[in-house]
Amino acid sequence: QVQLVESGGGLVHPGGSLTISCTASTSFFKIYTMAWFRQAPGRQREVVATISDNGPITTYVDAVKGRFAISTDNAKNTMYLQMNSLQPEDTAIYYCNTQSKRFNWGQGTQVTVSS
Repeated sequence: QVQLVESGGGLVHPGGSLTISCTASTSFFKIYTMAWFRQAPGRQREVVATISDNGPITTYVDAVKGRFAISTDNAKNTMYLQMNSLQPEDTAIYYCNTQSKRFNWGQGTQVTVSS
């Protein structure tokens, strides 16, 4: 069974930057469109960004366009989410998975934006 491990979260001040990572136990980034999701307290999990298995082609939810950047390093089986100009509303647990949510969820990584 594929395992996804998210890391790199933390506490950051508004306007700050953070890069989080997702490492997979096997190589499949070239097969599936991958995605970062986030879940804020009391809210449903939502997709934040996707990266296709060809191109690659990236997409972003309007709330993060121009601030976040998704990328992959296939040699390291790792996906990244670079987050700039962070705002309190970005506070959430961030998860990775395929866009179709094919695999079991990892534990996520907590990102807290607060002064």
